[in-house]
Formats: sequence, structure tokens, C-alpha cells
Amino acid sequence: MDTGNKSTVSEFVLLGLSSSWDLQMFFFMVFSLFYVATMVGNCLIVITVITDSHLHSPMYFLLTNLSVIDMSLASFATPKMITDYLTGHKTISFDGCISQIFFLHLFTGTEIILLMAMSFDRYIAICKPLRYATIISPRACITLVVTSWVVGIMHSMSQVIFALHLPFCGPNEVDSFFCDLPVVFQLACVDTYVLGLFMISTSGIIALSCFILLFNSYVIVLVTIKHHFSGGSSKALSTCTAHFIVVFMFFGPCIFIYMWPLSSFLVDKVLSVFYTIFTPILNPIIYTLRNQEVKTAMRKLKNRYLNSDKIAQSPHYS
Repeated sequence: MDTGNKSTVSEFVLLGLSSSWDLQMFFFMVFSLFYVATMVGNCLIVITVITDSHLHSPMYFLLTNLSVIDMSLASFATPKMITDYLTGHKTISFDGCISQIFFLHLFTGTEIILLMAMSFDRYIAICKPLRYATIISPRACITLVVTSWVVGIMHSMSQVIFALHLPFCGPNEVDSFFCDLPVVFQLACVDTYVLGLFMISTSGIIALSCFILLFNSYVIVLVTIKHHFSGGSSKALSTCTAHFIVVFMFFGPCIFIYMWPLSSFLVDKVLSVFYTIFTPILNPIIYTLRNQEVKTAMRKLKNRYLNSDKIAQSPHYS
């Protein structure tokens, strides 16, 4: 196969989730609410961690970065889908499609490494508490975050370079609400079996391997909590449980989509909605509802805002 870009397709048509007008209006309202809630919830976590000195610790530093990535993941395709429902304009340029593939794999790849960093942080905190301050230093935290972004960029570049070399010679209807390789390569004029193997090797196996490592680390942490902790174990157990729920919700759809790239489009659509729209809002919900420190800090932030507002409205304020 010639590696040159022989694409004769200048734009793609995003078929979305349904052709029914009623369902499109339902999706428009639901996804608009979820998107706004995602941005507000994650912004609130970032602001809370930054303003509360009690949360200036490695775990919350990593959690803040997770919120930034979740906001980015929710924004690479959802706003366009929402506006498409209103305007009826469901096309995307070839460059726009490639950009969506780049940003999708950038944010998912970065989040995978960041979740592994958060798992490593909890492992050291619970299994090697005396060495925690030495191992998980501020410099180490910055290194972990930078590494996650570097790996995300490298992974996304490999996907984009691959996509740019796919020859498209006619069909341009993408059976999804955004561009991703499993649906886009179905339109390429080459053997999809070979492309499927590429997807499995570059994304599916990587996601599965990372999930297995994360699963094993949390099992070790939970066993350690059970055997060595009495007081304070409920807090550690709650934190690790919240982390694992997030890991499972994020990795589950990714593993299925990229390990079986030729699976049912309907299943892929549902899973794509789950990890690009639902997971980013569930993360702040899980962490805030299960974390007393974050809830306390948010109450302080709210009280501080209300008190400052009252002072500003006071007739004696000048």
C-alpha cells in the first residue's frame, strides 16, 4: 500500500446517535446539561484545591489535573454535537476530523497515565507511608503530570500519522457523533482487518495492560488496608474505592472499543457517549461525595463567598 495520502474526501458527515428528531432534541437537552455540569463540577474542584491550603497535597494536585483533563475530554466533541443538533449541520472537514482524533487520543492517553500516577500515589501512601514524603515529592508530582502529557502527545501523534496515511476514496459517512479511528478506518479503501490489528496493538492492548496493572495495585492497597489498618482505614478505603470506580468506568469502554474495533456500531456509540460525556461528570461527583476533605473545603469556599458578598452589599462598606 502506498503510504502517500490519496484522500479524495474533503469532509465527513457525522451521522450522530439517531436520525429521529425527537431523540435528537432529547440528546440536545441531556448532553447540554451534562456538559455544563461537567465544566462547573470540575472547575469547582480546581478552584477548591487551589484556594484551600489544606488540599495542597500530591493526591489533590493529581486530582486537579484529572479535572482539567476531564474538562478537555468533554470539550473536544460535545459542544459541536450540541450545536449540530440545533443547526442541522453535521459535516466536519477532513482536517477537523483528524483534529478530533488527535485530541481524543491526547486526552485519553494522558488520563490513562495520570490514573496510573494516582494509583501509584495511593500505593505509596498506604503501603509505604514512612517514605511517602520522600518518594511523592512536589518535583515527583510535576514529573508524573508532565510524563502523562508527553505520553499522551506521543500516542495521539502515532494515531494521527496513521490516519493521515489512510486512503479515502468515496464513502464519507461516520456512524458516530465524532471522529475516531475505529469508525473512520471503516471508510478507508484498504483491508480493515489489518487496520483492526493496528488498533488492537496500539490502543486496545495498551489500555488493557494499564488496567490490569491498576487493578493489581488497588488489590494490593485494599489488602494492605484490611490487614494493617484499624483507625483511619475507612478514609483510605473510601479514597481507593473512589479511585477504582473512576478507573473502571474509564477503562471499561476504552478496552471494549479498541480491543474489538469491528464490533457493533450501536455498542460503540453507547460506550463512546459513556467515556466522553458521562465519565467526566461522574469523576467530580464520586470524588466530592466520597471525600470529606473536599466537601469541607467546598463549604468553606461557599461560606467565604457568601460572607464577602454580604460585606460588599453592606451599607457601611466603602
